[in-house]
Amino acid sequence: MRCYWDEEDTWFYFEVDAEGWVIRQIELEGPDLTPIAAASLEEWQQAHDAGRLNEYDSRFGITAELPVSEWEGHDPQQLTAERFEEVWKTARGQIAARSS
Repeated sequence: MRCYWDEEDTWFYFEVDAEGWVIRQIELEGPDLTPIAAASLEEWQQAHDAGRLNEYDSRFGITAELPVSEWEGHDPQQLTAERFEEVWKTARGQIAARSS
């Protein structure tokens, strides 16, 4: 799904599991849809276990800490898995290019 936060001019894209927890999250900011985050919960946990959490957070960001059922004030738009993957691949590529 995706949601728009007009106060920050940011699109949030979410992949969630069956219980509503965010598995992957993308944040695109401004009119150019600049990727500012493309975080994976699994990667975040691996970085945490390896003691590299600060490095991961500063490069890719974090995922939402609450399941979507507890969110207030959002108006989600459904996405196909294919569309999420397209946006994910583009965002991760742009973030990786900036980090090189």
